[in-house]
Amino acid sequence: MLVEGPVEVVLPDGSRRVSERPVVALCACRRSRTYPFCDTSHRRHGGPRRGAPSPAGSERVADGEEPVAGEG
Repeated sequence: MLVEGPVEVVLPDGSRRVSERPVVALCACRRSRTYPFCDTSHRRHGGPRRGAPSPAGSERVADGEEPVAGEG
């Protein structure tokens, strides 16, 4: 989920996380090692856990990954 920053997130335990970036990606799948911010961990686990697959051609290649033949 993309949110315009800066952002301050208050977690259920009361701790606060802050990002001064102009656009912040928040984690919706809870797989991120930098939760509540997204680190693209969902990509390494086969995409989103729920919902329909993304439309063809909408996926981007993550840093350090090679594109699959016929994709992006």
